[in-house]
Amino acid sequence: MRLWIAVLLPLLPLESLRPRWLDPGAHAVIEHNEVLTLSAEAALLGVKPRMRRAGVAAIAPDTRLHERDRQAERDALQGVALCLLQYTPEVALAGEAGLVLDVSASLAAFGGRLALCRRVRGSVLEMGYSLRLGMATSAQAASLFALNPLSGPRRSLRPESMRRRLDALPALLLPAAWPHRDWLDGIGCRTLADLRRLPRAGIKRRADVLLLDQLDRAYGEAPELHDWVQAPPQFDVRLELPERIEHAEAVLFAARRLLMQLIGWLVARHLAVSRLTLWMEHERGRQAVAPTALDITLAEPAWREDHLLRLLKERLGRLELRAPVIALRLEAQRLEALAPPSASLFPEPGGTVADYHRLLELLSARLGMDNVLTPALHADHRPEIRNRWMPAGLRGKRSPALPPPIAERPFWLLETPLPLLLRDGRPFYGSPLQLLAGPERIETGWWDADCALRDYYIARGADHACYWIFRERAASEERWFLHGLFA
Repeated sequence: MRLWIAVLLPLLPLESLRPRWLDPGAHAVIEHNEVLTLSAEAALLGVKPRMRRAGVAAIAPDTRLHERDRQAERDALQGVALCLLQYTPEVALAGEAGLVLDVSASLAAFGGRLALCRRVRGSVLEMGYSLRLGMATSAQAASLFALNPLSGPRRSLRPESMRRRLDALPALLLPAAWPHRDWLDGIGCRTLADLRRLPRAGIKRRADVLLLDQLDRAYGEAPELHDWVQAPPQFDVRLELPERIEHAEAVLFAARRLLMQLIGWLVARHLAVSRLTLWMEHERGRQAVAPTALDITLAEPAWREDHLLRLLKERLGRLELRAPVIALRLEAQRLEALAPPSASLFPEPGGTVADYHRLLELLSARLGMDNVLTPALHADHRPEIRNRWMPAGLRGKRSPALPPPIAERPFWLLETPLPLLLRDGRPFYGSPLQLLAGPERIETGWWDADCALRDYYIARGADHACYWIFRERAASEERWFLHGLFA
């Protein structure tokens, strides 16, 4: 048995222009000079659907009116569909403000029907949209449950109870019934049960065969065909902001909508992202400012929302905007195939390699890439050049495979060698140093200005601490330096 979740966005004309995460206020959307939909604040001021523009201006002059933007609605609905691909690959459009999801194969992965409904609801709310959900064994029935504005059960998982609950729904919830509302009202046809009792031949003559098709699909008596939402081959999504944003922290609310679309796209295409860029566009015109690019490079490919959102939050928290932001664009620049889950029965002690990389990425985002370093070997015999550091977040710049040193090396290496005193011809560092091993001769760097002609020794002090020291061979007088300490 198939199971469907229907998602209806009842305030899509308004929330595609004014997302829920913006400051509340009195707003209404106008189409053909009449109010199409409105916010709760506007309703408190007396604004009602189908009210004329002049009437709104008379009773609620502070209400902000917006012309309906169907393209913005389509883009918003497509964005929600892209986000919901993380729960099932079978997502289809259902009308101008609805989606249907075939979740038959997803229930076990997300903890059952109720848990999956909560996940879907939470994702849509986080994207900034109000919603109503319906669940049934047919997509048309689930959509009708979601369309019903009255309170009541919106889920029906058994065919018998589904038919009983459908019978009680208004007949005008069927999209094909609305053009014939006067005829249906005239004959007293109020519910779907009343509509089913009418002769089918008479419905075909007086109405439309599409009305019968929708009725049969709702009751599971006719096959349903869907045009599934397809994830695009590349992810590069732009979001026009309804208001200018002047602080980087406020960008996070809008950027999260793009990030949730990215997560759905990654899951649908079985990919993980290792580099993405958030472009922040500024005012255009005579004093235009070039877009601000926020690059996020990951040490390990990722696809989970919580990790990517945490990195984005840390990076935005350290960013100062050069100018107000009017639009955002998120681009996935480097992608890799999603790694299969671990086959181990028990968790790895100390965490996995991915956990380690996620920690490094979070520290780099919070402290800055130049403050979280990892060792990077260079093909050079001079210790101060061979042992260098690079930002831990950089990928693709791994150290070359170098042969191990021929002699023992200290754990701690001084950034700059420390000159040592000489007493009685012996190097002195708190006490006379006793040479234990050496010399290890290093002669290299003749091709640049930092030529090294050194003899290295392991020495021990009176406190039994061991040191790595060297003597310069090219100096006119004997000179010793401390270069490292053994643990």
